[in-house]
Amino acid sequence: MRIGLFVTCVNDLMYPGTGQAVVRILHRLGHTVDFPAAQTCCGQMHSNSGYRAETMPLLRRFVDVFEPYEAVVVPSGSCAAMVRDTYPRLADDDPTLAGRVAALAPRVYELSELLVDVLGVTDVGAEFPHRVTYHPTCHGLRMLGLADRPLRLLRAVDGIQLLELGAAEQCCGFGGTFAVKNADVSTAMLTDKARHVLDTGAEVVAAVDNSCLAHIAGGLSRMRTGVRAMHYAEILAATGGSA
Repeated sequence: MRIGLFVTCVNDLMYPGTGQAVVRILHRLGHTVDFPAAQTCCGQMHSNSGYRAETMPLLRRFVDVFEPYEAVVVPSGSCAAMVRDTYPRLADDDPTLAGRVAALAPRVYELSELLVDVLGVTDVGAEFPHRVTYHPTCHGLRMLGLADRPLRLLRAVDGIQLLELGAAEQCCGFGGTFAVKNADVSTAMLTDKARHVLDTGAEVVAAVDNSCLAHIAGGLSRMRTGVRAMHYAEILAATGGSA
Protein backbone atom coordinates (compact mmCIF):
# COMPACT_ATOMS: atom_id res chain seq x y z
CA MET A 1 0.00 0.00 0.00
CA ARG A 2 1.31 3.43 -0.96
CA ILE A 3 0.88 5.67 2.09
CA GLY A 4 1.33 9.44 2.08
CA LEU A 5 1.91 11.38 5.30
CA PHE A 6 0.08 14.69 5.68
CA VAL A 7 1.97 16.02 8.68
CA THR A 8 -0.16 19.20 9.23
CA CYS A 9 1.03 22.73 9.97
CA VAL A 10 1.08 22.47 13.76
CA ASN A 11 3.13 19.30 13.70
CA ASP A 12 5.49 20.51 11.00
CA LEU A 13 6.25 23.80 12.71
CA MET A 14 6.00 22.91 16.41
CA TYR A 15 5.90 19.14 16.91
CA PRO A 16 8.00 17.46 14.20
CA GLY A 17 8.52 14.47 16.48
CA THR A 18 4.91 13.48 15.94
CA GLY A 19 5.33 13.07 12.19
CA GLN A 20 8.57 11.18 12.76
CA ALA A 21 6.75 8.90 15.22
CA VAL A 22 4.10 8.05 12.62
CA VAL A 23 6.80 7.06 10.16
CA ARG A 24 8.60 4.90 12.77
CA ILE A 25 5.38 3.08 13.64
CA LEU A 26 4.52 2.30 10.03
CA HIS A 27 8.10 1.32 9.17
CA ARG A 28 8.07 -1.05 12.15
CA LEU A 29 4.95 -2.64 10.68
CA GLY A 30 6.65 -3.07 7.30
CA HIS A 31 5.11 -0.17 5.39
CA THR A 32 6.78 2.57 3.36
CA VAL A 33 5.62 6.13 3.95
CA ASP A 34 6.09 9.03 1.54
CA PHE A 35 6.33 12.64 2.66
CA PRO A 36 5.37 14.74 -0.38
CA ALA A 37 7.27 18.01 -0.03
CA ALA A 38 4.66 19.98 -1.97
CA GLN A 39 2.09 19.67 0.83
CA THR A 40 0.95 22.82 2.63
CA CYS A 41 -1.85 23.75 5.05
CA CYS A 42 -5.21 22.01 4.67
CA GLY A 43 -6.93 25.39 5.00
CA GLN A 44 -8.80 24.69 8.22
CA MET A 45 -7.82 28.00 9.83
CA HIS A 46 -8.98 29.93 6.78
CA SER A 47 -12.22 28.02 6.41
CA ASN A 48 -13.14 28.24 10.09
CA SER A 49 -12.65 32.02 9.96
CA GLY A 50 -14.88 32.41 6.90
CA TYR A 51 -12.17 32.89 4.25
CA ARG A 52 -13.51 30.48 1.65
CA ALA A 53 -11.70 32.07 -1.29
CA GLU A 54 -8.38 31.70 0.52
CA THR A 55 -9.18 28.09 1.44
CA MET A 56 -9.84 26.83 -2.07
CA PRO A 57 -6.25 26.96 -3.41
CA LEU A 58 -5.14 24.96 -0.38
CA LEU A 59 -7.92 22.43 -0.95
CA ARG A 60 -6.90 22.02 -4.59
CA ARG A 61 -3.25 21.63 -3.66
CA PHE A 62 -4.10 18.94 -1.11
CA VAL A 63 -6.03 17.01 -3.75
CA ASP A 64 -3.25 17.43 -6.32
CA VAL A 65 -0.57 16.27 -3.88
CA PHE A 66 -2.32 13.34 -2.24
CA GLU A 67 -4.53 12.00 -5.04
CA PRO A 68 -1.93 9.37 -6.11
CA TYR A 69 -1.87 7.66 -2.70
CA GLU A 70 -3.89 4.62 -1.67
CA ALA A 71 -4.01 5.97 1.87
CA VAL A 72 -3.20 9.31 3.49
CA VAL A 73 -2.32 9.24 7.20
CA VAL A 74 -2.92 12.36 9.27
CA PRO A 75 -1.71 12.63 12.91
CA SER A 76 -4.48 15.11 13.70
CA GLY A 77 -8.20 14.55 14.18
CA SER A 78 -9.06 18.14 13.28
CA CYS A 79 -7.16 18.17 9.98
CA ALA A 80 -8.48 14.74 8.98
CA ALA A 81 -11.99 16.00 9.73
CA MET A 82 -11.34 19.10 7.61
CA VAL A 83 -10.63 16.95 4.58
CA ARG A 84 -13.37 14.39 5.14
CA ASP A 85 -16.17 16.65 6.38
CA THR A 86 -15.50 20.18 5.12
CA TYR A 87 -13.80 19.63 1.76
CA PRO A 88 -16.88 18.01 0.15
CA ARG A 89 -19.03 21.00 1.11
CA LEU A 90 -16.46 23.53 -0.09
CA ALA A 91 -16.10 21.77 -3.46
CA ASP A 92 -19.78 21.14 -4.14
CA ASP A 93 -20.13 23.98 -6.68
CA ASP A 94 -17.39 22.51 -8.92
CA PRO A 95 -18.46 19.07 -10.18
CA THR A 96 -14.98 18.06 -11.33
CA LEU A 97 -13.32 19.06 -8.08
CA ALA A 98 -16.18 17.58 -6.06
CA GLY A 99 -15.65 14.25 -7.78
CA ARG A 100 -11.94 14.27 -7.01
CA VAL A 101 -12.60 15.15 -3.37
CA ALA A 102 -15.24 12.43 -3.09
CA ALA A 103 -12.74 9.87 -4.37
CA LEU A 104 -9.88 11.02 -2.14
CA ALA A 105 -11.60 11.86 1.16
CA PRO A 106 -12.42 8.24 2.14
CA ARG A 107 -8.72 7.40 1.79
CA VAL A 108 -7.72 10.02 4.36
CA TYR A 109 -7.28 8.48 7.80
CA GLU A 110 -6.40 9.65 11.25
CA LEU A 111 -3.57 7.38 12.47
CA SER A 112 -5.73 5.11 14.63
CA GLU A 113 -8.17 4.55 11.75
CA LEU A 114 -5.35 3.51 9.45
CA LEU A 115 -3.82 1.17 12.00
CA VAL A 116 -7.00 -0.44 13.35
CA ASP A 117 -9.41 -0.37 10.40
CA VAL A 118 -7.13 -0.58 7.36
CA LEU A 119 -4.05 -2.43 8.57
CA GLY A 120 -5.90 -4.50 11.19
CA VAL A 121 -3.34 -3.77 13.93
CA THR A 122 -3.75 -2.83 17.59
CA ASP A 123 -0.37 -3.95 18.97
CA VAL A 124 2.35 -1.93 17.23
CA GLY A 125 5.19 -3.28 19.35
CA ALA A 126 5.51 -0.26 21.64
CA GLU A 127 6.86 -0.12 25.18
CA PHE A 128 6.09 2.82 27.47
CA PRO A 129 6.21 2.05 31.23
CA HIS A 130 4.44 5.17 32.45
CA ARG A 131 1.09 6.26 33.86
CA VAL A 132 -0.93 7.74 31.00
CA THR A 133 -4.40 9.22 30.65
CA TYR A 134 -6.11 9.90 27.32
CA HIS A 135 -8.13 12.96 26.29
CA PRO A 136 -10.45 12.32 23.30
CA THR A 137 -10.37 15.54 21.30
CA CYS A 138 -13.56 17.03 19.89
CA HIS A 139 -12.89 16.54 16.18
CA GLY A 140 -11.73 12.97 16.67
CA LEU A 141 -14.63 12.13 18.95
CA ARG A 142 -17.50 13.95 17.28
CA MET A 143 -16.59 14.41 13.62
CA LEU A 144 -14.46 11.35 12.87
CA GLY A 145 -16.09 9.00 15.36
CA LEU A 146 -12.78 7.51 16.46
CA ALA A 147 -14.47 5.97 19.50
CA ASP A 148 -12.01 3.69 21.33
CA ARG A 149 -9.54 3.14 18.49
CA PRO A 150 -6.75 5.21 20.09
CA LEU A 151 -7.43 3.57 23.45
CA ARG A 152 -7.24 0.10 21.91
CA LEU A 153 -3.81 0.97 20.56
CA LEU A 154 -2.66 2.42 23.87
CA ARG A 155 -3.92 -0.56 25.87
CA ALA A 156 -1.67 -2.83 23.81
CA VAL A 157 1.47 -0.86 24.71
CA ASP A 158 3.81 -2.90 26.90
CA GLY A 159 4.26 -1.53 30.42
CA ILE A 160 1.73 1.28 30.15
CA GLN A 161 -0.67 2.04 32.98
CA LEU A 162 -3.66 3.59 31.25
CA LEU A 163 -5.78 5.63 33.64
CA GLU A 164 -9.38 6.66 32.99
CA LEU A 165 -9.93 10.40 32.61
CA GLY A 166 -12.97 11.84 34.35
CA ALA A 167 -15.42 13.78 32.16
CA ALA A 168 -13.20 12.73 29.26
CA GLU A 169 -15.61 13.84 26.54
CA GLN A 170 -15.72 17.44 27.75
CA CYS A 171 -13.86 19.90 25.49
CA CYS A 172 -10.50 21.18 26.74
CA GLY A 173 -11.47 24.73 25.76
CA PHE A 174 -9.03 25.26 22.90
CA GLY A 175 -11.14 25.33 19.74
CA GLY A 176 -8.62 27.31 17.69
CA THR A 177 -9.56 30.99 17.77
CA PHE A 178 -12.21 30.20 20.42
CA ALA A 179 -9.44 30.27 23.03
CA VAL A 180 -8.53 33.80 21.91
CA LYS A 181 -12.00 35.22 21.33
CA ASN A 182 -13.53 33.64 24.45
CA ALA A 183 -10.54 33.56 26.76
CA ASP A 184 -12.45 33.48 30.04
CA VAL A 185 -14.67 30.58 29.01
CA SER A 186 -11.69 28.77 27.48
CA THR A 187 -9.68 29.16 30.68
CA ALA A 188 -12.54 27.83 32.79
CA MET A 189 -12.85 24.77 30.53
CA LEU A 190 -9.10 24.23 30.65
CA THR A 191 -9.13 24.44 34.44
CA ASP A 192 -11.75 21.68 34.58
CA LYS A 193 -9.77 19.52 32.16
CA ALA A 194 -6.53 20.03 34.09
CA ARG A 195 -8.25 19.07 37.35
CA HIS A 196 -9.52 15.83 35.83
CA VAL A 197 -6.07 15.03 34.45
CA LEU A 198 -4.46 15.60 37.86
CA ASP A 199 -7.12 13.46 39.55
CA THR A 200 -5.91 10.45 37.57
CA GLY A 201 -2.39 10.61 38.95
CA ALA A 202 -1.00 10.28 35.42
CA GLU A 203 2.50 11.28 34.41
CA VAL A 204 1.42 11.88 30.82
CA VAL A 205 -1.75 13.10 29.12
CA ALA A 206 -2.11 11.91 25.53
CA ALA A 207 -4.41 12.86 22.65
CA VAL A 208 -4.68 12.71 18.85
CA ASP A 209 -4.29 16.48 18.33
CA ASN A 210 -1.23 18.51 19.31
CA SER A 211 -3.23 21.73 19.16
CA CYS A 212 -5.41 20.54 22.05
CA LEU A 213 -2.37 19.13 23.84
CA ALA A 214 -0.59 22.49 23.57
CA HIS A 215 -3.54 24.13 25.31
CA ILE A 216 -3.69 21.47 28.04
CA ALA A 217 0.09 21.44 28.45
CA GLY A 218 0.12 25.21 28.87
CA GLY A 219 -2.33 25.00 31.73
CA LEU A 220 -0.54 22.10 33.40
CA SER A 221 2.82 23.87 33.04
CA ARG A 222 1.57 27.13 34.54
CA MET A 223 0.27 25.09 37.50
CA ARG A 224 3.71 23.44 37.77
CA THR A 225 2.15 19.99 37.91
CA GLY A 226 4.99 18.09 36.26
CA VAL A 227 2.49 16.28 33.99
CA ARG A 228 3.64 16.03 30.37
CA ALA A 229 1.49 16.18 27.25
CA MET A 230 2.36 13.79 24.41
CA HIS A 231 0.76 12.96 21.10
CA TYR A 232 -0.25 9.33 21.33
CA ALA A 233 1.75 8.52 18.17
CA GLU A 234 4.91 9.25 20.15
CA ILE A 235 3.85 6.73 22.79
CA LEU A 236 3.08 4.14 20.10
CA ALA A 237 6.51 4.76 18.57
CA ALA A 238 8.34 4.31 21.88
CA THR A 239 10.45 1.21 22.47
CA GLY A 240 12.83 0.07 25.19
CA GLY A 241 10.93 2.05 27.83
CA SER A 242 11.78 5.39 26.24
CA ALA A 243 9.76 8.39 27.39
